[in-house]
Amino acid sequence: MKNNYFRLLSVALGLCIAVSNISCTDECVTTRTYRTTQPVVLMVEDIRKGIAAEGPQELVKPGKIYVKDNYLFINEIKKGIHIIDNTNPEKPLNMAFLKIPGVIDVAVKENTLYADSYMDMVTFDITDPKSIKETGRVKNVFTNGLVEGINWFYNAQSQTVTDYEFKIVTDKVRSNCGFEVVNPNPIYYYQDLNYAGADRSSGASGGTGKGGSMARFTIYDNYLYTVSQNDLLLFNIKTLSEPVQEGKINLGWGIETIFPYKDKLFIGSNTGMYIFDNKNPAKPERVTMFEHARACDPVVVHNDIAYVTLRSGWCGVAPNRLDVVDVGNIAAPRLIKSYEMKNPAGLGIDFPNLFICEGGYGLKSFDASSVSDIKLQQHIENINAFDVIPMGGNHLLMIGQGGLYQYNTTDPKNMKLLSVIPVKKQP
Repeated sequence: MKNNYFRLLSVALGLCIAVSNISCTDECVTTRTYRTTQPVVLMVEDIRKGIAAEGPQELVKPGKIYVKDNYLFINEIKKGIHIIDNTNPEKPLNMAFLKIPGVIDVAVKENTLYADSYMDMVTFDITDPKSIKETGRVKNVFTNGLVEGINWFYNAQSQTVTDYEFKIVTDKVRSNCGFEVVNPNPIYYYQDLNYAGADRSSGASGGTGKGGSMARFTIYDNYLYTVSQNDLLLFNIKTLSEPVQEGKINLGWGIETIFPYKDKLFIGSNTGMYIFDNKNPAKPERVTMFEHARACDPVVVHNDIAYVTLRSGWCGVAPNRLDVVDVGNIAAPRLIKSYEMKNPAGLGIDFPNLFICEGGYGLKSFDASSVSDIKLQQHIENINAFDVIPMGGNHLLMIGQGGLYQYNTTDPKNMKLLSVIPVKKQP
């Protein structure tokens, strides 16, 4: 009996030693890859000196698009602006690159371009797109920003901007054999390039261009409106090269986009759509807010119908859908109907055709003749679609992770690809 006890004890100890040995082998070392952020501190002086007109460059990480006459302005996120001659949409010509540290949004009136450069609003003379010149600057008007789920902050005291960069990290960790190692920072890809839509129905802002539904900048009459995460800022641009900040309206938090329609401003936020009466462009007045679940929500408007896409992501766990809202009475907006979507982002209306970007699920064309019965016409898959600008005349611009795509929409059930400006292939 005693011998059996020691035999069992020896076997047990042997098993323990064996298990211990296994835990020290490569079989119990797990490789994990995740995305994290690392801070980057920039001196304000260096940011302001960083603006430069350069030769054409390839798209690497395109963001928002803006159109003025025959020119396209494509944001290279936080790096600068690509200037494209689009006289022939089948053969767009990459003309120049305007280096602007921290740029996300642009707007154009006549021959003046307005762009953010972290904390500053900067103006440029774009009369000659190959020789763009800085003409003015309003300093220290933006205190923070949010791009791709990452915040940056301006510190007036130290005269620095703290931004963050994504970094892909691969490391090895020891784990208990047979147990899963939980990734502390799994890789998520957000695209919060929030940016105003294609329908400027009032005609009051003559000489301006068009932006996409994700825009944070828009021009109406002699005013440039910009939205930050918290505020609506008003700039008087009667003297085009010398904008003057004349007002700031606090909107709370989670502000994303701005869209002008007739004498109204529609502002998208994480929690709802603000509607402003803009009969007096110097003093827009908030009328109401159409609330929804917490979500990212660009908006476009046509014929007193607002089309709002809601999507989950960094801004909330939300339904992915299209809300169609009657805004004929802006004091009492009314939901007409909701339509389920995959992960909708930017959208554009060229009535009766409605175009919706579905991120990694592609681009969709809808017949919106009946708001209570919006019907899918075409679904272009295998592309990443972020935002669109319907140009009228059967021409559509679409921007996504793969680059800039242009389509002929004569037949919205069978849109034809005209051209692509692809992103640079990464090694």
